[in-house]
Amino acid sequence: MNDRAAELLEQYEIEVLRTRKGRGAILCDTDRGCLIFREYSGSLDRIRLQDRLLRQIEDAGLVQVESIIPDREGSLLVKDPEGTGYVLKTWQEGRECSVHDRGECVEAVRLLARLHGSMELPGDTPNLPVAFSPEKEYDKHNKELKRVRKYLQQKGQKTWFETSLRKVFDSFLEEALAVTEQWREYCLSFQGEGTGQGTARKADRVAFCHGDYQYHNILQGTDGWFVVNFEKCVCDAPIRDLYLLLRKLLEKSNWSVALGEELLSAYERERPIPARDWIDLYYRLAYPEKFWKIVNFYYNSGKAWIPGKNQEKLERVIEQERGKQRFLDEIFRDVGGAAGR
Repeated sequence: MNDRAAELLEQYEIEVLRTRKGRGAILCDTDRGCLIFREYSGSLDRIRLQDRLLRQIEDAGLVQVESIIPDREGSLLVKDPEGTGYVLKTWQEGRECSVHDRGECVEAVRLLARLHGSMELPGDTPNLPVAFSPEKEYDKHNKELKRVRKYLQQKGQKTWFETSLRKVFDSFLEEALAVTEQWREYCLSFQGEGTGQGTARKADRVAFCHGDYQYHNILQGTDGWFVVNFEKCVCDAPIRDLYLLLRKLLEKSNWSVALGEELLSAYERERPIPARDWIDLYYRLAYPEKFWKIVNFYYNSGKAWIPGKNQEKLERVIEQERGKQRFLDEIFRDVGGAAGR
């Protein structure tokens, strides 16, 4: 962020005492406490929706979250002469949730459950986005995987990474296709409720989730835990957030069944998980998204030089696949068992 952007702070009813760079933004010490000023690429309607969610969460008083500061004219978004948008938000100095501290991981899950209790909006809210469809997203991923497999099949001389990738590609693609098809068949049994959207949209309420709920966005400040960066909030089943956090934490613990049980129990003590959400969670965890991410990054990057980290990530996904399947078998037993919970 350049110094010219900092001049936009003059449009706010605040007294800036000091500014410094941090987290790809400008941190501002002001007469209203610490604030953060950062670029925003979304639309005005989206920032208004985000603001409404944040105010609703703040009013519930269960979780500390950021809030958006309007300028002197009441606008949530300001723009520089080139048309780049910026947003000013509240901020707390603190550290990220530690993935190595079991107690903090459990607390992060508890916070998430409380957060979800405050993230439903009325169905007649203006400019509501279309509900996210996991099946459509995974169909898109599967097409990308097929395209990359064809590319690798036709490629002549291959690097070590490409050879390693080709060896395991078919098994992961088969898994991706099977999970997508099984989930689609399950959702067809809820005709009329919206495929993949049954727990996101109800008759008079629409559920939202944070969209990027991971340890980077869960901060321990002087006043307790503070959740930030709601820019990716989306109309989707709340289980989306739980899935992302679980996957991030379980990948770092080699898919520990004991840790998974503890985290899920912590969430359910705050907010019971409906049967359909258990099925949702199962299929999201079962889909080989980490493998897709590696493939997607490889295919859309320059191939003249492939970073060694790509090979490390691939080897880790392959190594953890058995542990992941064991986790799914232990926690869910089978899809029918999960639906009956």
